[in-house]
Amino acid sequence: MNASFGLDHPLIAVRDIEKLRYTLISLGFNMTAVGKHPWGTSTSLAMFDGCLLEIMGVFDESLLDEVPAGEFRFGRHVHRHLQQSEGVALTALHSTDSVNDAAAAQLKGFDVSGHLEFGRDVVLPDGRSDRTKTTLALMPDASNPRLSFFLCQQHRPELIYVPEWLQHPNTVCGIAGVTVFAGDADRAAVVQKLSKLYGEAEQVEGGSQLTTANGTVDVLAREAIEASFGPLPSGVDDAEPAIVAMQLRYAEQAAFEASLVRSGLAFAEQQGVYTLSNPELTGSTFLRFCPN
Repeated sequence: MNASFGLDHPLIAVRDIEKLRYTLISLGFNMTAVGKHPWGTSTSLAMFDGCLLEIMGVFDESLLDEVPAGEFRFGRHVHRHLQQSEGVALTALHSTDSVNDAAAAQLKGFDVSGHLEFGRDVVLPDGRSDRTKTTLALMPDASNPRLSFFLCQQHRPELIYVPEWLQHPNTVCGIAGVTVFAGDADRAAVVQKLSKLYGEAEQVEGGSQLTTANGTVDVLAREAIEASFGPLPSGVDDAEPAIVAMQLRYAEQAAFEASLVRSGLAFAEQQGVYTLSNPELTGSTFLRFCPN
C-alpha cells in the first residue's frame, strides 16, 4: 500500500474529458463515470490499490472560485493551466493524516494554503449506497505552478479501493513513476525542493531520480526526455517545469498487449516496456507501461 508523500494521482487536465475517457476505456481501463466537483471541475478515475489515474476537465467556469483553500482555488488553477496547454496541472500525494503530513511539509519549506473536504456518493458492487470522505491539503508552488502538490487523505478507503473496481482488462495495477521536464535554469532548484520530501536524489542520465513511497520521480532535461519518449507535446516545449510522463505497472503482458492492440493506438515496445507514441491523444502526457 501507499504511504505518506507517495505518488497518489497526478491530475491530467484536458479540454475534452469524454474523449480522453473513451480513449482510456479503449486501452483497457475501467474508468468511472464522469463526476463533478463543487469548484467546477469534472473528473473520471481508474482506481488501483493505493493510487489512481485521474483525468480532469472544466464543466462550469462560474464555479471556478468556489470552495477556496486560503488563497488557492482548485478550479481556477486547473482552468488557468488549460489556457496554456493540456497536461498534469497538479499532483496528489498520498496521506493517511493530512493535518500532520501538511505540518511536516511546512517544516520542510513547502507552502500549505489550506484544506478542503468533500465527498461523493458511490454505489458498491453489492448494491449498497454510501458516501466517501476526502481531505485535501493544498501545497501550491508559486514559482512552478504545474509542480503544485496536494496531500490526499481518504477517510473511508474501503469505498475507494473496492476490489472489483481495481480490476482492469489491461491488468494495469498501479503507478511506477513520473517524469518531470525541467530546463537547465530550473532543474537544480526542482530537485533540491523535492529532496526535502524524498531524500538525496540519484544522478541518472540527463538529470536526477528521487524515490517516493509509491514510484520514482525523474527530473530530466528535454534532451533526455525526448531521447526516451519522443518530442515534447506542443504547449509543453520551453514551458515551466511540469510532469510530462507517467509510468504505469501492468500485471500480465499478454493481456496488456492485447488491450493495446485493440485500442488502435500507436506504440513502441522494448523488452516488455510499452510507450504510447502520441501524447496529444492522452492529455499532452506520455504514458508508458512496464511489468509489475
